Amino acid sequence: MTTSILVPQKAIPAFWTARENRHCQETNEVVMTPENQRSELEALSPVDGRYSGYTKPLATIFSERGLMHYRIKVEVEYFIALSEHPGIGLRAFSEEENRTVRQLCALSVEEAEIVKAIETTGYGNLKPICHDVKAIEYYLKRKLEGTTLDDCVEWIHFALTSEDINSIAYGLMLSDGMGKIILPQATELYTAMEELAQRYKQLPVLARTHGQPASPTTLGKEFKVYASRLERQLSQWASLEILAKLNGATGNYNAYYAAYPEVDWIAFTQDFVERFNEGRTLKLKPNLITTQIESHDTYAELFDNLRRLNTIVLDFNQDIWRYISDGWIVQKPHEGEIGSSTMPHKVNPIDFENSEGNLGVANALLGFFSTKLPISRLQRDLSDSTVERNFGTALAHSLIGYISTLNGLHKITVNEQKVWEDLENHPEVIAEAIQTVLRSAGAALPYETLKELTRGKKVTTDDLKQFIASLDIPEEIKEKLQGITPANYTGIAQLLVEMK
Repeated sequence: MTTSILVPQKAIPAFWTARENRHCQETNEVVMTPENQRSELEALSPVDGRYSGYTKPLATIFSERGLMHYRIKVEVEYFIALSEHPGIGLRAFSEEENRTVRQLCALSVEEAEIVKAIETTGYGNLKPICHDVKAIEYYLKRKLEGTTLDDCVEWIHFALTSEDINSIAYGLMLSDGMGKIILPQATELYTAMEELAQRYKQLPVLARTHGQPASPTTLGKEFKVYASRLERQLSQWASLEILAKLNGATGNYNAYYAAYPEVDWIAFTQDFVERFNEGRTLKLKPNLITTQIESHDTYAELFDNLRRLNTIVLDFNQDIWRYISDGWIVQKPHEGEIGSSTMPHKVNPIDFENSEGNLGVANALLGFFSTKLPISRLQRDLSDSTVERNFGTALAHSLIGYISTLNGLHKITVNEQKVWEDLENHPEVIAEAIQTVLRSAGAALPYETLKELTRGKKVTTDDLKQFIASLDIPEEIKEKLQGITPANYTGIAQLLVEMK
């Protein structure tokens, strides 16, 4: 027995009417009428409020209306596919009828409100049904009443369970959201990093390991590290696929087989799912072995990949933040912009900090998705349904992160003078080079000797030159050592940056 939990009346804002407060056991949603729609300043989530300018493309896909659109898309294509199969009793549709059906995918806000009303408040002669997928079916039937397809409306949602629709719909939503919005934005970020790597491939900088001065590198090579890491994650997307199901209430084609045992439903499923793949970066593939729900393992693979990518960008943000703190990277002040409410001089690295925070939120959600969604009790429980509605939120925070990092990169310049000064102030970093060359020359205890000279001490360039001059080694080795400086002790960093 299902227990209904009623919201205390005092907790309901006054602008929700009694009719709008109707509680549906399956949705637990309160519906707002158009006249009560909130402005962006009143949005509960910043992805729909403060950052809505960034996230609107994702809202088109992952909003409630977006979900309705994709569900309708699957329903109408399935309806048409049934009509095209010679072994199924639905008559063939004319081209005009196919166009009529497909036009239903263009769901306006007003039409989406009708679908929502069918579900939650009732519409026309329908009482509220409290089932969001069934509301799509009833909506489509009403839209086809009085058309030449009036005689075929009972074939809508034929033999399907809700998850047959949801599985393909969410697969399409993820494919569109990731492939058309997230992937291009992440690729743009990769391109920006690669351009910075090439621009500064020759600029030597002081490296730090454990936060302490270490063997020099080039700034471009350090950008290249992040570009290379991003490229690897982006390339893995090409091998990812999204599994979807179309096999009935418990995955055995029970209703399909009962109605048409002679039809090859496995082949039908394969053809139907793959008909959506034209032009897609992330393609759908049928999963033929499922319970009532598709197991969501490929969701976890996709989200884990995105989480790794986000972590790389987050790591990059923190390094840029430190370079800004050290004065190696300078942010361009924008006229009229304020960095601190009390300290007029401040130009804060807010874009990189904003990105770091948003990517952290995204990764928290993505990690939860990856661990939660592959688990479902026995043949099905409903706990995945409400989680899936948050896909757009996780992708939105990722998108905000990428855009914020890009915004930050467009505002920075490199203070090469400061970079050179800090490098020259730490000549001790070539101690590694000196002791290694001495080893190659057969000198006794070179590491220990250099450790005694440099560890925990302030060493000058003159100190090192005098040390080298005092060594009992061939003159050509001394000349080689005297020619090593922090600025030229960068190994093959430039070559690494230039590698394809």
